[in-house]
Amino acid sequence: MRALLTTFSWQELRHHPWRNAAAVLAVMLGVALAFSVQLINASALDEFSSAVRSVNGQPDLEVRAVQGSFDEAVFAQLAQHPQVTLASPVLEFQGLALASGERQVPMRVIGVDALVLPTIAPALMPQPAAGADRFSLFAPGHVFLNAAARSVLGLPAQAGGDTTETLQLRSGATWHRLDVAGHVAASGTALAVMDIAAAQDLFDQVGRLSRIDLRLAPGTDRAAFIDALQKSPGWPAGVQFAEPGDAAERVSNLSRAYRVNLTVLALVALFTGAFLVFSVLALSVAKRAQQFALLGVLGLTPRERLRLVLAESLVLGVIGSAAGLALGTALAAFALRVLGGDLGGGYFEGVAPKLHWSGGAALLYGGLGVAAALVGGWWPARAAQALPEAQTLKGLGAAPTQSRSHWLALGLIALSAALANIPAIGGIPVAAYLSVACLLVGGITALPWLIALLYDRIAPAFAERVLPMLAIERARRMRGTAAVAVSGVVASLSLAVALTVMVASFRDSVTHWLDVVLPADLYVRATSGGRGGNSGGTNSTDTATFPPAFVQALARLPGVARTGTLRTQSLQLDAAQPAVTLIARSLEGSASQSLPLVGSALPVPAGQIGIYVSEPMVELYGARPGTAFAPLAVALSASALPTKATHTYFVAGVWRDYARQFGAITMDARDYERITGQRDVSDISLWLAPGASEGAVQAAVRALAARQAGGSPDSVEIASVGQIRATSLRIFDRSFAVTYWLQAVAIAIGLFGIAASFSAQVLARRKEFGLLAHLGFTRRQVLAVVAGEGAAWTAIGAVAGLVLGLAVSVVLVKVVNPQSFHWTMDLLVPWARLIALCGAVVVAGTVTAWLAGRAAAGKDVVLAVKEDW
Repeated sequence: MRALLTTFSWQELRHHPWRNAAAVLAVMLGVALAFSVQLINASALDEFSSAVRSVNGQPDLEVRAVQGSFDEAVFAQLAQHPQVTLASPVLEFQGLALASGERQVPMRVIGVDALVLPTIAPALMPQPAAGADRFSLFAPGHVFLNAAARSVLGLPAQAGGDTTETLQLRSGATWHRLDVAGHVAASGTALAVMDIAAAQDLFDQVGRLSRIDLRLAPGTDRAAFIDALQKSPGWPAGVQFAEPGDAAERVSNLSRAYRVNLTVLALVALFTGAFLVFSVLALSVAKRAQQFALLGVLGLTPRERLRLVLAESLVLGVIGSAAGLALGTALAAFALRVLGGDLGGGYFEGVAPKLHWSGGAALLYGGLGVAAALVGGWWPARAAQALPEAQTLKGLGAAPTQSRSHWLALGLIALSAALANIPAIGGIPVAAYLSVACLLVGGITALPWLIALLYDRIAPAFAERVLPMLAIERARRMRGTAAVAVSGVVASLSLAVALTVMVASFRDSVTHWLDVVLPADLYVRATSGGRGGNSGGTNSTDTATFPPAFVQALARLPGVARTGTLRTQSLQLDAAQPAVTLIARSLEGSASQSLPLVGSALPVPAGQIGIYVSEPMVELYGARPGTAFAPLAVALSASALPTKATHTYFVAGVWRDYARQFGAITMDARDYERITGQRDVSDISLWLAPGASEGAVQAAVRALAARQAGGSPDSVEIASVGQIRATSLRIFDRSFAVTYWLQAVAIAIGLFGIAASFSAQVLARRKEFGLLAHLGFTRRQVLAVVAGEGAAWTAIGAVAGLVLGLAVSVVLVKVVNPQSFHWTMDLLVPWARLIALCGAVVVAGTVTAWLAGRAAAGKDVVLAVKEDW
């Protein structure tokens, strides 16, 4: 019997390759996309973590400033501490290097104490070149490059013999010529290492440090050590401790929501694949009902029939998963080579990871593919188990039962609404994803009820027209079969609609946001990086600044009507979170005119300083409107003027900021100058006078910069508002390019599935077509009936997919997006695009049914009436 059952299943799989190929393809693509996303992100994270470890070494603790650098007196205090066995001072900042062809490239510069490096950060230890003085690592004017730096500068991989290599480097306005004395082994982005004393003197950072790496005595209680130092009288405000792995963890947290959302979107194809397995096996069971009944008469138990169908779904799942893992590996290798590991998200720029294949991930995603196939095959298997053998052998089938699927559908939709209101778990919207799944399953479960509801009302209108009446009546009377056939299309179309609405809403919100934050005609920024930067995303490097005299000179240029200024700096408010950005800008008018506020601004109480926070600040730091935000007072205390005045920062409003996922704080530039005494600015905006030439103003700005920056017109970057908008939207489109591909894959799988379903059904109905021919129907009329059925079935699938997709889009826009990225956006429904998408699905389904009908009607359909199974 077992051999007979194996032959029975094998013959079914072998004789219907195209129908089964739909299910295998869906599982394969779902596994491939999800597995490739996992490999890409895991490889990028591994490479980034390795680069951070090579630069930061393996200290027990790191000491860093909340923003910028700090006084090196902290080093003296720590080096003499009895519980500190080793203290390594580091000065790090972002500079610019001059590559071949006068091209300026970013270059991280790290000043180190080479005497303590071997035991704490050996990858940063300078290695003198052959023939170089071994004490050159202590000499001023010498620098050591890693492999990435030599590559971006256009230098050969190895220093060439007696040839002296030089490097032009700057941070600020002055270029410095340095001798390349050797190399360092550190990986990651372009890096230049030099003696810390030389770096402090050369780049005007005497007495300043970026971080201190500490090795503690064995048995030291870290928490007690940190607490004692922070409470000591001489400990400076704004200097904090961090774990050595915090930098990599912060970038992991920064990209986690993006990675999880990509993975969930990749699993869309796998979700669709489960429905296609369900559709294929349900049709297969219906077609072989009498064969199953005969096997039952011969002794096959209902439980064995269930196992037989599940075995077929298992074969489909195993084949699809194995092929998907192979394809996913190839896709990941290709993406890492072309996209560099960030899939358009921009989280791992400068990292060129190699593929890290994971057996555990392969087992996980392969298992998900098999599980999806088994879930899709469960209901057809239950149908095969429940077949009434006597009735089925007589061709009567099962007795009609009253369907209660609409109650199950309503229950799932109600559960979806409840799940959508549950907060994120660990920063991931797990409940929201479950809400989407319940919504989709509930909507598809309601398909038979929806078909009856719609076509019961449409049918009377076509009672006098035979061909449309036959098509509609079949969809109406066979609504269970119709629901099975279009379930894959509904699943894929609904998710495609939801993603289309989400991306369109996000893009429209970003466009309106750019209108508010870019009011001027031209924007000017210094090209060199600022000082006090650090590795691993601990603080974003502050940009270079312009003195007030330069701003005043710009305002007097011909063609400039007025100017505006902005200063940004990074603040590390929480060691476990990426840095936030403090923005000081003019808020002389209404804040709502300068910032895209969410709601209205609150009046600032007397004696307090008003600040406006971006949406992530509310979620991550509790900076709610109407409250005082104490962490900002601590962060600014290090750079505040030496007065006894204390400041209270009042959160006066919340604004949307799509440029900084982990928070930004805006305050009036006059308040910032009064607190810190700093009048330099990072960016200058220019409003042109009527009739002024933009090109002439740009040339005048560059000439002014050349006069004030040592004769270099490239010391500033100038961009028009149109250029910034175009660049911003191009970055947006690149970030969402993967979602476009995922939508296309989902729709293609759904259409392929409906093609296989229609082909199987039409070929199984040759007797019916023969009967129609006996009744006088021409071949053309039979094809019209089949095409009408395809239109009727896919039309209801398109309507259901559109409605479900709009419901899912609300969850994505209003729940998933805020919980994942901490910002909100307005819902925009691109009706024209959605209607075109639904129309394309209906047309594709109609054409597919017509082509399948031609294959069946092309044979001798009259003789088919005499056929018996």
